[in-house]
Amino acid sequence: MKIMTTAPNYKGYRFPPEIISHCTWLYFRFSLSFRDIEEIMAERGIILTYETIRQWTLKFGQTYANELRRHRPRCGDKWYIDEVYLKINGKMHYLWRAVDQDGNVLDILVQSRRNKKAAKKFFRKLLKGLQYVPRVIITDKLASYAAAKREIMASVEHRQHKGLNNQAERSHQPTRQRERTMRRFKSPGQAQRFLSAFGPILDHFRPKRHRLTAEDYRARMQDRFLA
Repeated sequence: MKIMTTAPNYKGYRFPPEIISHCTWLYFRFSLSFRDIEEIMAERGIILTYETIRQWTLKFGQTYANELRRHRPRCGDKWYIDEVYLKINGKMHYLWRAVDQDGNVLDILVQSRRNKKAAKKFFRKLLKGLQYVPRVIITDKLASYAAAKREIMASVEHRQHKGLNNQAERSHQPTRQRERTMRRFKSPGQAQRFLSAFGPILDHFRPKRHRLTAEDYRARMQDRFLA
């Protein structure tokens, strides 16, 4: 993964930025553990520890994700919003997620409730990050959405139907896969940190392949590796 225009500060690091960014990309793009990446790099003659890779992902993962979000085209005006439960340390939490009509992840938020207050907090986070108002939002029939929407986005059309919200529900699948690989998230903060970086990086390097010819897919991936 090439470094974006606003390069992070690599001063004091023994390894070059190319290795740091490559290890960070491997972790967020594929279902690999830190020890898996340590072994992959060792096969290539680069000796480092899994703890070093963990520190890199914490330090640079969100920075790379923020740059990718800044440089992506404006997302769609139809937002699909859904929440899914996360069991963390035996307690129930909820991952709120919004995607647009093209499947791009707009934002996520881990919270301990799914009431009106939690819905309002997520809506505010969405609007602050994207800086535009959607044409329509689509949710399931959870009453918290309608109550929060009346106060935060009163002018926006709201459709509530479980069958219409498959786009958002499908977007939870990569999270579930990583949750199994990581043997559950260890804390709400860890889940928020990981998923905030995971979403933009995964989206950027996984275009909708089924909509592209093989030639177009290769060209798009080449552009994204160089972006």
